[in-house]
Amino acid sequence: MLPPSESKSSGSGGTDGAPLDLDVLSAPELTPTRRKLIDTVVELAADVPASRAALGLSAKQDAEIAKNAQLWTSPTAPALSRYTGVLYDALGAKNFDRAQRARAEQRLAIASALFGVLRPSDPIPSYRLSASSKLPGVGSLRTLWRPALTPVLAALPEPVLDLRSGGYAALAPMPQAVTVRVVGPDGRTVSHFNKAYKGRLAAVLATSPRAAGTVDDVVSIARSAGLDLRRTGERELELHTG
Repeated sequence: MLPPSESKSSGSGGTDGAPLDLDVLSAPELTPTRRKLIDTVVELAADVPASRAALGLSAKQDAEIAKNAQLWTSPTAPALSRYTGVLYDALGAKNFDRAQRARAEQRLAIASALFGVLRPSDPIPSYRLSASSKLPGVGSLRTLWRPALTPVLAALPEPVLDLRSGGYAALAPMPQAVTVRVVGPDGRTVSHFNKAYKGRLAAVLATSPRAAGTVDDVVSIARSAGLDLRRTGERELELHTG
């Protein structure tokens, strides 16, 4: 389970750029919540000052609000191409071959404040909404998402590695998930390279010809790829950077 990213590619990412169609997204049981949120965000975009306040943006980021105004009409791109940034650069999905992309489609999921959860090929537009946003008439996204999203995440096949940040983990719990802590040589949690190492780990597990059926399999596959991943508890792993 990957976190999303505030930074996103623009345009259609090489697809036909069709507008957003909620009916083609995975987890169709989330469609009512997705529709409610999108309609709310689009309506909010008409009031720029209110959008800045709700989304935590400055006047220099008004282009992000303009994206939200066009959620129903702007071109879509596969979620794995849409999200950018440190973790997704380290994941390197643009370099996956056909077999690796097929494995990644089955093994990766992406958390989203706007869509709940996505599969790599789900076509989505560029948007701006974070887990901490509080929308007029909606309030906390945690309150909105938890009832609908929790059963969807609970149904994911194990083992599930939860690489979400705290804000996105709070949207819906995954008690069956395994957490990963990135630590340095001194045993302290690493912040600067955290996303890059998690992206590398996700790439290894997503593309490996061998599927991980257990947590020990996860460790074995990662270590075979040169990553120092250690099991520290029943549902806890540590990824050592050096």
